[in-house]
Amino acid sequence: MTTSQSRVRVLLSGGWVFDGTGSDPGVADVLVEDGVIVEVGTGLDADTVVDVSGATVLPGFFDCHVHLTASGMDLMERVTKPFSYQFYEAARNLQATLATGVTTVRDAGGSDLGIQQAVADDLMPGPRVLLAINIIGQTGGHTDGWFASGHDLPLSLPHPGRPAGIADGPDEMRKVVRSMLRAGADVIKICTTGGVLSPRDEPTHTQFTPAEIEVAVQEAAAVGRDVMAHAQGTEGIKNAVRAGVRSIEHGIFLDDETISMMLERGTWLVPTLVAPRAVLEAAAAGANLPPVVVEKARAVSEIHRDSVRRAVEAGVNIALGTDSGVGPHGRNLEELVLMQECGMTPTQALAAGTGRAAQLCRVDETVGRIAPGQVADLVVVDGDVSDVATLPGRIRQVWQRGKVSVDRT
Repeated sequence: MTTSQSRVRVLLSGGWVFDGTGSDPGVADVLVEDGVIVEVGTGLDADTVVDVSGATVLPGFFDCHVHLTASGMDLMERVTKPFSYQFYEAARNLQATLATGVTTVRDAGGSDLGIQQAVADDLMPGPRVLLAINIIGQTGGHTDGWFASGHDLPLSLPHPGRPAGIADGPDEMRKVVRSMLRAGADVIKICTTGGVLSPRDEPTHTQFTPAEIEVAVQEAAAVGRDVMAHAQGTEGIKNAVRAGVRSIEHGIFLDDETISMMLERGTWLVPTLVAPRAVLEAAAAGANLPPVVVEKARAVSEIHRDSVRRAVEAGVNIALGTDSGVGPHGRNLEELVLMQECGMTPTQALAAGTGRAAQLCRVDETVGRIAPGQVADLVVVDGDVSDVATLPGRIRQVWQRGKVSVDRT
């Protein structure tokens, strides 16, 4: 039998299709062959027909900001778990993320090349993983785990596959960026401001000099990589945008000038609106968090939402990200509701989690849309997609590379 004769064609028939571009859903069938979408239309036939009547077929979702090896911010849990436990938690977190329809994640610090390869080789189920390896920050900055007690508790303890992430000065920045690239980074993650979770700084504090940030961007660009910046305070966001950082993560204090700069340079925003809420939920549930961290989360919540509302209104490029790991994995699509509350239409929010997110990650030639030539990462949802709040509970199937990975039929 020839190769062409042995190929199995699968048709998802009878449903609506949201193609990931932001266009309204339309009635269409999706023809898949060898894990790739070959045709979208009507009157198609195939060896195997899957009836998706009464459902909508979407591209697999992206989450552009997760921490798979983190499962909450409780300090005592972090210091009492065995070192290797994080990798078993990552396996669980990957599975929970896939079950909610997310088929690609960008790990913003924590996962190493082994986790990425284990998923790619089907050793464990999970979404496709893009890696930052470890977060790069300055001494005394957002990722410096030093406490006034003298204890040092970094979020991601260095190991052979996850180099240390502290850098001071352009020369150290160059070396640390290169160490992340050597370890397999698909994107470089830096911190240009303080943050909510770091007890010794504030979200408004500016971190890394423009020269340090420029070095990170240059080194990443030399091998075709981008830089994502944890950036919450206004001046730190501006420094990142000026230096050519591709995406601003969080973006809590955006002023009009910053938004104009982002529009002019095409800089993306990954809002992670759910993250401050996750901190407050964890504290209410009894998590061992420094009181200053909880207070900061409470203080920035409404400011954060207002900044994102203005960015949405202005037309800034936006992609879905959650900071899962700060909060529970598997609740990624809750971000869609918060994005809608900030002025996005349901189709805009869905596009931010599919085709637009793929553009941010520069993988849009192969994933993120329902179109010929795209990998058949698909989500089948009962009913239409206008009500994003109920969407997670209506997921019928999740497909990866043309095969069903999650089936709730």
